[in-house]
Amino acid sequence: MDFPVASVIKDSYERFPRQMRVAARWLVDHPTEVALLSMREQARRARVPPATLTRLAKRLGFNGFDELKEVFADNVREQPESFQGHAEELRARRELEGDSALICDTVKALHGHLKGFAHPPAIAALSAAADLMVGARQTFCIGRRSSFPVAYLMHYVGSLLGSPTTLIDGIGGASNDALRSVDPEDAVLAVTVSPYTRFTVQAAEFAVSRGAKVVALTDSELSPIAKLSEVVIRVRTEMPSFIHTMTPAFVAVECLIKLIAARRGDCALHALAANEGYLAEFDTYVV
Repeated sequence: MDFPVASVIKDSYERFPRQMRVAARWLVDHPTEVALLSMREQARRARVPPATLTRLAKRLGFNGFDELKEVFADNVREQPESFQGHAEELRARRELEGDSALICDTVKALHGHLKGFAHPPAIAALSAAADLMVGARQTFCIGRRSSFPVAYLMHYVGSLLGSPTTLIDGIGGASNDALRSVDPEDAVLAVTVSPYTRFTVQAAEFAVSRGAKVVALTDSELSPIAKLSEVVIRVRTEMPSFIHTMTPAFVAVECLIKLIAARRGDCALHALAANEGYLAEFDTYVV
């Protein structure tokens, strides 16, 4: 979303009260839904009282939420392709009955999320992140709770490619120790989605204070790690169910791995061959 009201929201975001920030993130991340849905339905999806949306609209200089909604609607009318894409996602999230319908609903929602990676802004972000990570002395991978497997995948496959990675996993309460050596030659892949984990934000802040560059893999331009980061890879997490999805985050990492492998060229091939020999020596897999 890139139009005047969006810029005002982003510039004012840190000064909003906590609940108003939640509502502001909803507006920034779901511009088509703002244009199409009722205020009550938007409040339900954003998990704030409807009055919060009204207060936010007035804080932005509008008489009420309807005036703010009309600005979003005007912007959607000017971008028919964007409107169509979001409308498909809205249809994909409809409540359906039966196991087959629920599965199809989930797959359609994921398809809507994943196709965004083929668009120029996402490609540019992934390419920039790959360049940064390949040029780094080492890459620290950080993620907590549902974001941990995503960070682990980057560390695990990155190490197979011979790309120096360090996983900050917190075993034995030693999370902070792994960051002692971080310096301006390093990169940090920080993975966190709403609700954002405190340690990941703190680790990113520390890394930036030491001169390292952060790649944020997160769900919003207004995420607390987005403003700390050199590159922001945005992933969508909302689903037509009671849990959010981490599938787009995994796909983002898989795209990153492919780009890094291509950039490392022969070095990646040699590292993979050496790893296969090591695994064979230990008879790791059942053939």
